[in-house]
Amino acid sequence: MTMQNTKPADSETDADRKYTVPGLERGLRILMEFSAREPVLSAPEIARRLDIPRSTVFRILQTLESLGFLERGQDERYFRLGVAVLRLGFDYLNSLELTDLGLPIITRLRDSSGYSSQIVIRDDRHVVFVAKAASHDSYFSTVNVGTRLPAHATVLGRVLLGDLSLEELKTVFPEKHLQRFTEFTPDTVEELYQRVQEDAQRGYAISQSFFEKGISVITAPVRNDSGKIVAAISLTLPVPMIDQERLAQQHLVDDLVAAAMELSRQLNYRGDAKKTTHPFEKALGLR
Repeated sequence: MTMQNTKPADSETDADRKYTVPGLERGLRILMEFSAREPVLSAPEIARRLDIPRSTVFRILQTLESLGFLERGQDERYFRLGVAVLRLGFDYLNSLELTDLGLPIITRLRDSSGYSSQIVIRDDRHVVFVAKAASHDSYFSTVNVGTRLPAHATVLGRVLLGDLSLEELKTVFPEKHLQRFTEFTPDTVEELYQRVQEDAQRGYAISQSFFEKGISVITAPVRNDSGKIVAAISLTLPVPMIDQERLAQQHLVDDLVAAAMELSRQLNYRGDAKKTTHPFEKALGLR
């Protein structure tokens, strides 16, 4: 006699669901109820649709509102999606745009220079590698897509912080003393700001084993259509120091800055409306 399988059909699902967070799941389900056809919903309507107690729905709505994912409609009883949802969507699309447009650019930069090239973005106090064209030689790099490094301790971060004022930097780094990784790490926000401004004026930055011994980095900013720094392109050299002769002979700075400008142009950066010279445009003699 063949034994029948008496295992409930949804038992595997139940096992998987034991690791889910009910409150988070409910919050996301609430957000997904909003659409172009129904941009405004009330708490009772959401509770009815999702079969969630009204008191629970109200608390979740209040939480989502406080975080900017929802906002009140003209009638205070109704909610609509807030700017935080749009920010998540645009950040995701921008990251896709950066990698899709930038990968061919850093691949050409890798091929012309012989060194690994990367695209990095800033996530609050860290830089994150989002694209990489690895060198063809035997040099092994521990930096891969997804690697996170402290922004204040790297030239990558200093370039990405180039738009921030001193007060804005203090908001990102409110502590009195910054964590030091090497003797080159700035100790205070004021010292960090000074270095950020120096790099911004130069239009690019060079690290001579400042963060990782035996590794030097050259990096330049990438700007979008509003002129905001949204990323940076870098070259990683497996040498402790980069002398000026090598920079001149291999055109490393010129090629790097040109790559950053190319990606900026593809992101619709057109420079200052008043036609003032941007530092890394000046470095290339573009204006």
